[in-house]
Amino acid sequence: MAASRTEPTDNERIEDVDLSTEMQGSFLEYAYSVIYSRALPDARDGLKPVQRRILYQMADMGLRPDRGHVKSARVVGEVMGKLHPHGDSAIYDALVRLAQDFALRVPLVDGHGNFGSLDDGPAAARYTEARLAPAALALTENLDEDVVDFIPNYDGQFQQPEVLAAAFPNLLVNGTTGIAVGMATNMAPHNLIEVVAAAIHLLDHPEATLEELMEFVPGPDLPGGGVIVGLDGVKDAYAAGRGTFRTRAKVSIESLGPRRTGIVVTELPYMVGPERVIEKLKDAVSAKKLTGIADVTDLTDRNNGLRLVIGIKTGFDPNAVLEQLYRLTPLEDSFGINNVALVDGQPQTLGLKALLRVYLDHRIQVVTRRSRYRLARRQERLHLVEGLLIAILDIDEVIQVIRSSDDSEQARQRLIDVFDLSLPQSEYILELRLRRLTRFSRIELETERDNLKAEIAQLEELLGSDSLLRSQVARELDAAAEAYGTPRRTLLLNGGAPAARARTAAPADLQIADAPCRVFLSATGRMVRAELNDDILGGGIVPPARRAKHDAIRSAVDTTTRADLGAVTSAGRLVRFSPVDLPSVPGNSVQLAAGSKADQYLALTGTERVVAVVPLVESPVIAIGTAQGVVKRVAASELAPGKTDVEIISLKPGDRVVGAAPAQDGTELVFVTSDAQLLRFDAAAVRPQGRAAGGMAGMRVAPGEQVISFTAVVAGDETVVVTIAGSTQSLAGADAGSGKVSSFAEFPPKGRATGGVRAQRFLKGEDTLRLAWVGADPRAVGSDGAVRQLPAAGAKRDASGQPLDAVIAAVGSPIS
Repeated sequence: MAASRTEPTDNERIEDVDLSTEMQGSFLEYAYSVIYSRALPDARDGLKPVQRRILYQMADMGLRPDRGHVKSARVVGEVMGKLHPHGDSAIYDALVRLAQDFALRVPLVDGHGNFGSLDDGPAAARYTEARLAPAALALTENLDEDVVDFIPNYDGQFQQPEVLAAAFPNLLVNGTTGIAVGMATNMAPHNLIEVVAAAIHLLDHPEATLEELMEFVPGPDLPGGGVIVGLDGVKDAYAAGRGTFRTRAKVSIESLGPRRTGIVVTELPYMVGPERVIEKLKDAVSAKKLTGIADVTDLTDRNNGLRLVIGIKTGFDPNAVLEQLYRLTPLEDSFGINNVALVDGQPQTLGLKALLRVYLDHRIQVVTRRSRYRLARRQERLHLVEGLLIAILDIDEVIQVIRSSDDSEQARQRLIDVFDLSLPQSEYILELRLRRLTRFSRIELETERDNLKAEIAQLEELLGSDSLLRSQVARELDAAAEAYGTPRRTLLLNGGAPAARARTAAPADLQIADAPCRVFLSATGRMVRAELNDDILGGGIVPPARRAKHDAIRSAVDTTTRADLGAVTSAGRLVRFSPVDLPSVPGNSVQLAAGSKADQYLALTGTERVVAVVPLVESPVIAIGTAQGVVKRVAASELAPGKTDVEIISLKPGDRVVGAAPAQDGTELVFVTSDAQLLRFDAAAVRPQGRAAGGMAGMRVAPGEQVISFTAVVAGDETVVVTIAGSTQSLAGADAGSGKVSSFAEFPPKGRATGGVRAQRFLKGEDTLRLAWVGADPRAVGSDGAVRQLPAAGAKRDASGQPLDAVIAAVGSPIS
């Protein structure tokens, strides 16, 4: 069927155009609109057109920080109806971003309601409210003083500023992002105080180098904090306008409870939300790319901020797991800087110095135009005031001239002729109210005249001096930084990440190796794991150069990282644990202050305490002594290897374990009681019993007294007995008491279940033995773990003690 062509009528006009030409022209118009009217910010105020229109319209509506919020929908409607020709969703999206403190370093809109989060969008405009933030006033100030040019809106009915005055470098401070046609921009936020310092330095030193400016602006300062790893990409961006840097979350490895360790995330990379991290983490665990994760909990709230807790399975190295988290989840992210902005209406890629220069040129122009405007207004006012003063001096004649005139026009002209006034002066006198013509008004006018002349002189001096103009700009920048600046949030690490952590790296072994180690239990109840290398294994652990807090040892066990150890408690229990999750310290500089409190690590409750740590390999025999003088030996093979918590002795009511130690045949067991009696006898005198047995009589204890120390020793020439006496009537910690150090050989061995011999004679006022310890090279510490001085060794067995300078809380062995 042939197509018919309708002939044009008189009212129609049809043109044949080339399709490619039409498409090219239309595309260029569209591209021009996107680049210049939508996607790219102006380098002077750092705002896109829609953002500028929002802030200007809100200022015009009087939505200042000291006034109430209004519905966001009202703001959107005003902006769309008067200034912005696009849809309401685009306006509201821009308004929301201006209010998000996680998107902008210095928010420009004070939002009330749900303005979204890193993982969720905002509520609708009808549910939220907004007003200008304090910092926005610094961008919109002085617009009524001819500081910038105004241009017509889209239909020519209203005027809008071509650019805002911008009292601080908003583009660098808040950054921006946008996608135009054939180009894009992505600028990182910075710290206002640092940027202002760099701008002032550039004002004073126009030839400053990039290195000098980077002393003030070392790198971006992201709203959410985090850590920037490596500054090479940042320097590239500052030099040429393009570069890439990596950001990491701020994390810490913390104890989450008894034998539980976790990674706590408190800051995330820029624009990364916790839900996104959790999702990627779960995907990696499901795909078996990531191991060692026990659980993940989001504890983020409005009061405490971000807190993401990632639990680590027992036996896995938290630092190794963290490296894999950096590799597989958004806990480490990249940011590509592309500093594209409009300069004189043209898109340009700018480095740090160029961005600061464009802003400073704009700010100098703003201050110049404002000063000229104020100078003109003050000159106009001075002219009127001088005319009014002339009229007041001859007020009677002025009134006579006005009354004798036929009309206002004649009166105006006669005033000009008679008093030599200008037209504005005569007009102002004619409109003046008679009540202004008083003596006080004359004084006020003369004062105003003098003030105006002084202000005019200052403005003329300012406009006549480039250095004064720059100083004024610097002062205003300083004021903005002081008013709206905050401390740096993002930590900068100059140095790249390890190569092994690359995204394509093979998964590492996250489990802690089963390496030789030594576990220490201090006399003050702290546990730590010392790593042993080949050098240390050959020559023993090197003690610290100085005695540190808590470095007095109650138990020391050689083991491996993933082996089982037993903690004997005062309640007669043995708690099986692995040292893999204990705090680790180098073997050549062991300090017990870095350890965990044993009672908390093993989740003991009430008054139950750890009295010793014992090995569970090589079939050791463990000796246990109680406060009522009961003794028991039990083989490790009796301790139910499959159970983590077993009863090691059946205690009588009111009794408790005071000490435990490995005790093979050939060692000696030692009891010391509160009435200063010491008993030593061979361990072979106590036959090993089963785990459920209640033990046998070890020492006869006098009524009202109790055993305060029990241990197993291999006696040698250096073995000593330390005893500390005091009064039961004195407050704990108030009286240091007396002490002595005697040779262990001074105490004769006696049979099991006997009363022992006296270990110290009480001084006047003393009635109890507070502390006793048997071993070689004693170390005394206070309740705070600090080192205390003991009396010199060599005292007689039953001698009195020497008064002590400070309270001794515990005595132990040295680190060896």
